Amino acid sequence: MSCRENAARLLEAYVDGQLDLVTSLEMERHLSECEECSEAMKSRRALRSALGGASLYFEEPKHLEGRVRAELRKAAGPSKTARPSRWRWLAAAATLPSMAILAGALMVMSRTPSDSDRLNEEIVSSHVRSLMADHLTDVPSSDQHTVKPWFNGRLDFSPEVRDLAGDGYPLVGGRLDYLSRRSVAALVYRRRQHSINVFVWPEQNGRTVAPGETSVRGYNLVRWSRSGASYSAVSDLNLAELREFVRDLQR
Repeated sequence: MSCRENAARLLEAYVDGQLDLVTSLEMERHLSECEECSEAMKSRRALRSALGGASLYFEEPKHLEGRVRAELRKAAGPSKTARPSRWRWLAAAATLPSMAILAGALMVMSRTPSDSDRLNEEIVSSHVRSLMADHLTDVPSSDQHTVKPWFNGRLDFSPEVRDLAGDGYPLVGGRLDYLSRRSVAALVYRRRQHSINVFVWPEQNGRTVAPGETSVRGYNLVRWSRSGASYSAVSDLNLAELREFVRDLQR
């Protein structure tokens, strides 16, 4: 596969996960060899992530349609002073811009993200920043006995570090990051051309992150707790393989 022939044309489909398995694997091999296409892929993913931000869209609140219809019926209903039907319809039409503004305001006010949603956004944003700034690791090493001691004196806890190269998820290194108003450990793994960030921090006052799975701006996220610590794994890796990675990490 060459850049001038198929790679540039297939890049968008690859980023959107629309390629078949064979073509996707061929594309990954090309990206591992072509720095130009690899950088283009990172830029497209960063742009896609930014455009998919929660701040750019709003969810329709419950009962909004019923409230808008009720207001329209009141505006279009008969008044005490009889008017020709033409003027009545004009009066009703004149209220539509106001109703549109009201509907928009209701949407804005009704969207109040939960603490869990905000944390998910923080985790994905940290993952994206690490890819955009080419700063995946502060301590690049596949040796868990090098990565784990590096955190000593830099954090107020000692994160568990494991190398899963035998399972197809080699350790790449670690770095410091910042989530939910505290410093956390970020352990970095790789699956083919996919980076996996695992954020680790201790429980605070017995509180842990809510376990579960979600997808934010095209990135898959799995959260769990173990041995007094909270974990969050995030990647553009498909969910099935990310689940497999988490199972291997929890063994």
